[in-house]
Amino acid sequence: MRTLAYGSWPSPIDAALAATHDGHPEYVGFVGDEVWWTEPRPAEAGRRTLVRRHADGREESLLPAPFNVRSRVIEYGGHPWAALPGENGPLVVFVDFADQRLYRYEPGGEPRPLTPVSDVGGGLRWAEPQLRPERGEVWCVLEEFTGAGPTDVRRVLAAVPLDGSAARDRGAVRELTDDRHRFVTGPKLSPDGRRAAWLAWDHPRMPWDGTELLLADVGPDGTLHGARAVAGGPGESVAQADWTHDGRLLHASDRSGWWNLYLDGEPLCPREEEFAGALWKLGMRWFAPLDSGLIAVVHGRGATALGILDPETGEVVDAAGPWTEFAATLAAHGERSEMGVPPPGGWGRVVAVGASPRSAYEVVELDVRTGHARVIGAEHDDAVDPAYYPEPQIRTFTGPEGRDIHAHIYPPHHPGCVAPADELPPYVVWAHGGPTDRAPLVLDLEIAYFTSRGIGVAEVDYGGSTGYGREYRERLREQWGVVDVEDCAAVALALADEGTADRDRIAVRGGSAGGWTAAASLTTTDVYACGTIKYPILDLTGWGTGETHDFESRYLESLIGPLADVPARYAERSPATHADRLDVPFLLLQGLDDVICPPVQCERFLARLGDRPVPHAYLAFEGEGHGFRRAETMVRALEAELSLYAQVFGLNPPGIPTLELGSFRWISAASRRPARRSNAPNAAPSPAEIHRKGPAK
Repeated sequence: MRTLAYGSWPSPIDAALAATHDGHPEYVGFVGDEVWWTEPRPAEAGRRTLVRRHADGREESLLPAPFNVRSRVIEYGGHPWAALPGENGPLVVFVDFADQRLYRYEPGGEPRPLTPVSDVGGGLRWAEPQLRPERGEVWCVLEEFTGAGPTDVRRVLAAVPLDGSAARDRGAVRELTDDRHRFVTGPKLSPDGRRAAWLAWDHPRMPWDGTELLLADVGPDGTLHGARAVAGGPGESVAQADWTHDGRLLHASDRSGWWNLYLDGEPLCPREEEFAGALWKLGMRWFAPLDSGLIAVVHGRGATALGILDPETGEVVDAAGPWTEFAATLAAHGERSEMGVPPPGGWGRVVAVGASPRSAYEVVELDVRTGHARVIGAEHDDAVDPAYYPEPQIRTFTGPEGRDIHAHIYPPHHPGCVAPADELPPYVVWAHGGPTDRAPLVLDLEIAYFTSRGIGVAEVDYGGSTGYGREYRERLREQWGVVDVEDCAAVALALADEGTADRDRIAVRGGSAGGWTAAASLTTTDVYACGTIKYPILDLTGWGTGETHDFESRYLESLIGPLADVPARYAERSPATHADRLDVPFLLLQGLDDVICPPVQCERFLARLGDRPVPHAYLAFEGEGHGFRRAETMVRALEAELSLYAQVFGLNPPGIPTLELGSFRWISAASRRPARRSNAPNAAPSPAEIHRKGPAK
């Protein structure tokens, strides 16, 4: 065992390896007996391909580069493909990211467009395709821009002819609904095809604030009529709906304070845990009914498990296996016996995407009859010795006003190195995006990239995160830039007080909404010695008045308050307003094609920083949008981040290119604050301990 300073431990986990393993399978589904899903290809310009797992276990990437199976509906996207088996091979419909057209594809042929191109604004976009071969159509969500502005948009349910007649004729697309609702999800048809159910909501609500479950009759001519709301409302979030095999309507609602399941309006399994989550993408699925009457569920409090719910008893039996987290994608394949009746206990196969702290996300199949779960796709492969993986701790800290703060702590870990006994490790506090999201407890090689070199990571599920009930989620209402900043600071200071982290070597990092939290933390507290800000929101007034996309264009009304009512709050909370308070080094990372958090936010922030001697670097990447997907971008960004910490913390990581920062005239972390120690672990910091630089109203 070698004794080396924290941050100088040699690691086989380099940035290229972390980039190669970024992203995970999504949008699983059954096509006959086969399992299909989408999968990232970071080395191929960040595209996503459609993977087909044949019945014999052989995997095939159906579409070659540059086809990119990804929708841009609401910018975050949605389920981008559908397929049905046929005598001559499957019929596939998918969305290509480049032009957002729907394509028809039969393996062995060439993809043919089904929808036209529009030069108005963001054009025509599609999500959640559902094949209706008996009608010669594919039903889906249509997002249509009506002008040049990001909010000049309408969304409806639509039917697209499978014969290609709409490829050049927008008039050939049949609209199934009007555009009275701003947002809709794809229709779910009852087993007899006579009813359709879908979700809808309107500004200023986000789908986790309040949605309506709509039900309509399907006429013989394929029209929808008599649409009426059967669940949900302004203060109730219905996150998913589907039909059971016998035509009963199943949905997940948080009317009790937790997303629980309801069958024809009656609670199935009331628990203080989540059976659904925040609907960031159309087509996310947390439950799937089986033909036997059982229901496959992704559920939990914080971390999630894959289980089978018996609606008769309310009992949930979880799948055995190493997975501690399951993504919001799920599919079920009901199997019948020769008599056409499921045997006792029900037959069926369920496919999901699971991960653990020792394995990345992989495609998992559960045999409902035997209870056996196995990996069938995207199988995790240890590219390095697992001894280098971090060993997370699930912690609950006490924050201001005694509130609980959930976090995952990843101490530095190396199989062959320890630090000198008198040295405390540097730490980086990670703020997740959303902010209505959470940090999953899974193997992340970006985290391992730091921990294996001797830098700890603390992922904070600050107030406002999902997974802990509506009350926890509502803590951020009109408190964004306050509660998230306070909670991250409370975790950082608690780690320092208990002797886990070096008080003078703590950084903060985050992307998107996490980038906001990182920037707000640097400009309103003295907790951190430096920070990494990725594709962030920095100026609320600009972002709330046309600088972002339609989906989140009024999100700030719940996070901050209506702009017309509290304009001063928008200015006071914005990191761009307080660039003059920034006195620690930072790294700013941005995609130049980002329409959610556009580059102008970073440019305005830097302009307001002016010629102040604050060391920083701004790296902007062509061809990248919101979130980095290209391997070369991720490598550059990760190495730059490590170099920042090395320079500020006085570390010596071997083999890392030096990030060029500006002037180094800044007050050192050691001289800015006195060393502090406390014998009270997890104690809530006082306002003075958080060292606010100014008010956050």
